[in-house]
Amino acid sequence: MAQGLEVALTDLQSSRNNVRHHTEEITVDHLLVRRGQAFNLTLYFRNRGFQPGLDNIIFVVETGPLPDLALGTRAVFSLARHHSPSPWIAWLETNGATSTEVSLCAPPTAAVGRYLLKIHIDSFQGSVTAYQLGEFILLFNPWCPEDAVYLDSEPQRQEYVMNDYGFIYQGSKNWIRPCPWNYGQFEEKIIDICLKLLDKSLHFQTDPATDCALRGSPVYVSRVVCAMINSNDDNGVLNGNWSENYTDGANPAEWTGSVAILKQWYATGCQPVRYGQCWVFAAVMCTVMRCLGIPTRVITNFDSGHDTDGNLIIDEYYDNMGRILGNKKKDTIWNFHVWNECWMARKDLPPGYGGWQVLDATPQEMSNGVYCCGPASVRAIKEGEVDLNYDTPFVFSMVNADCMSWLVQGGKEQKLHQDTSSVGNFISTKSIQSDERDDITENYKYEEGSLQERQVFLKALQKLKAGSFHSSQRGAELQPSRPTPLSRDSPRNLHTPSLRPSDVVQVSLKFKLLDPPNMGQDICFVLLALNVSSQFKDLKVNLSAQSLLHDGSPLSPFWQDTAFITLSPKEAKTYPCKISYSQYSQYLSTDKLIRISALGEEKSSPEKILVNKIITLSYPSITINVLGAAVVNQPLSIQVIFSNPLSEQVEDCVLTVEGSGLFKKQQKVLLGVLKPQHRASIILETVPFKSGQRQIQANMRSNKFKDIKGYRNVYVDFAL
Repeated sequence: MAQGLEVALTDLQSSRNNVRHHTEEITVDHLLVRRGQAFNLTLYFRNRGFQPGLDNIIFVVETGPLPDLALGTRAVFSLARHHSPSPWIAWLETNGATSTEVSLCAPPTAAVGRYLLKIHIDSFQGSVTAYQLGEFILLFNPWCPEDAVYLDSEPQRQEYVMNDYGFIYQGSKNWIRPCPWNYGQFEEKIIDICLKLLDKSLHFQTDPATDCALRGSPVYVSRVVCAMINSNDDNGVLNGNWSENYTDGANPAEWTGSVAILKQWYATGCQPVRYGQCWVFAAVMCTVMRCLGIPTRVITNFDSGHDTDGNLIIDEYYDNMGRILGNKKKDTIWNFHVWNECWMARKDLPPGYGGWQVLDATPQEMSNGVYCCGPASVRAIKEGEVDLNYDTPFVFSMVNADCMSWLVQGGKEQKLHQDTSSVGNFISTKSIQSDERDDITENYKYEEGSLQERQVFLKALQKLKAGSFHSSQRGAELQPSRPTPLSRDSPRNLHTPSLRPSDVVQVSLKFKLLDPPNMGQDICFVLLALNVSSQFKDLKVNLSAQSLLHDGSPLSPFWQDTAFITLSPKEAKTYPCKISYSQYSQYLSTDKLIRISALGEEKSSPEKILVNKIITLSYPSITINVLGAAVVNQPLSIQVIFSNPLSEQVEDCVLTVEGSGLFKKQQKVLLGVLKPQHRASIILETVPFKSGQRQIQANMRSNKFKDIKGYRNVYVDFAL
């Protein structure tokens, strides 16, 4: 009589499977597979081999605390029956005397997460034995055509899923700078932290069974992650802080990677990490989404609108010196704002609106009761389809709102101008398999000044009026055509054109920098005044300068001047200006942004002319040299050269260095005091533990500056 079949050992073939499923960068010691793709395992039997006609092997997979067949978080499927009702399938690969190799495949819609794998063996005469084979993690699969996150370009998959470093663009539209970032999605414990993040969400805490069942949807998962990156509703990963007071945490500008942030959150019992701003929220979300298998990239929008009342108008208020004021509506234009795009199908929307979707983890406005934003279809934004889920009106306003400028004087507001092209410029992301910047503005809107762009804007406005948003009375002043800008400069020297309609402008003003604006040096610039009329013009121009936060919030003014300029017909004149380092140094924010403004008026006319320019002060970057060849498991020396760019002593200097695959953890070096203009270097030793293209990121902070950065790409060879 045949004995019941007994399992002695199971080989989950973690190393082999993980390579096939593109998860070997995470680990080869534990099974991590992607849905919609088969993986193999070998069963070793104690007493005899598997006999297909005699034995029936039934597999059971379960995820979540309350696995349920009806919800899809539990599946039961047989090796023998290919017509099983379960979407999970198993089949025989090879059958030996005492071992059997089988293939299993999760459906491309299965919930992602941690699974328990069990088998029941039903042998001849009713002998039943049950075994727990082990755990595995199931991820989204952008290589599977049936998966909602399928991306059909291998270079794009390598960039948006597999690349563990990149650049986040900061500064201003006049001076775009890349900030190196270590996403580190494959570093030790990051996958466990990502799954813990899902389990800490309000959705899981409220209804864990339903939450786990919905984890097969990238739309659902992306909204959950988006809400969990900030801590406004829950114990999310990051506390936001725009106050310039970071004494009880880290200045957001100091971070160079996501790994330290996520590990700190995990190690402290999931207490929010202090502090983050938009680029930190987006970078951490990119890490989590890439780790889970959803193609993701980080996007920067320069001159990003924050429209609080849904009328597609950003109201800005100025005093009679041309200084920008805060406003009760809280409308602002962020110097830059950073969010994510995630790639996914959108079966919840009409056809054609899948692909890249905007997700913004920065806590600005609530969406269905929580602080998250998206996914909003990029194509829907471009076409003005603001009635499509999720949060499309808010994203549309970030890239294509109009800007209304008001002069506040004597308790009254005087309309200066409505500018229809100032919001949403140089929308940027890292290029595929390149360190260059890719401008994707055309993905979000039609060309400024085109008829299509204005038609889309008016369509969006009409949809908002018909829906739950209501346009203010000022929004009704919109005109269907855009004024032609007076002039344009190169991308590094763009200015805001004079804010009067071009058909009546007789005098124009603009600023021009004379030298690059370097930190620690005086800022020299001129005001250019041009009289295009055939009459003499007498101008009084009030000039001012004030620091800004990158979210557009103004700080106290620190410089002002008044110029009296007489212009002959068709004459142009320049008025020289200088702001010394001693005048601006104590007023700067971490963002190093200075807004210079000029408000001009003609003696014979009540009309006002407003022009402004945002200056981003730059530091010399850190230089990193790799001394010798980089080889896995071989010592490597790295030289880091840094300097104090200021003409004064700086204290409390700290250098941090990191790089996935190169350093097991972030390196921190206490440098102490640096003398004025002092240049120094240190040598760091490390042992690379992963091969391939890698990046070193470095940051130096002090009591005077927080974010002098540098990076170096390194190719690490296999050990010989």
